[in-house]
Amino acid sequence: MCLAVPARIIDRSDMMATVEVSGVTRRVSLMLLPDARVGEYVLVHAGFAIQTVDEEEAKKTLELFEEMAAHENAG
Repeated sequence: MCLAVPARIIDRSDMMATVEVSGVTRRVSLMLLPDARVGEYVLVHAGFAIQTVDEEEAKKTLELFEEMAAHENAG
């Protein structure tokens, strides 16, 4: 199964961005989203930002990921 993760763009240089997810940063390509801006949330898959997402939906999804991780660690 493949999964795209919502991440917030915190820096941008040309067609690359630094994104943050739960305190972890990584570099991703913006070739598929050339108009993405710092502060926006994007779905990241395989090193590419593939779609912009609403901040509220991104935060809900990240909360669900955290709940799943907590449940997995508890069991």
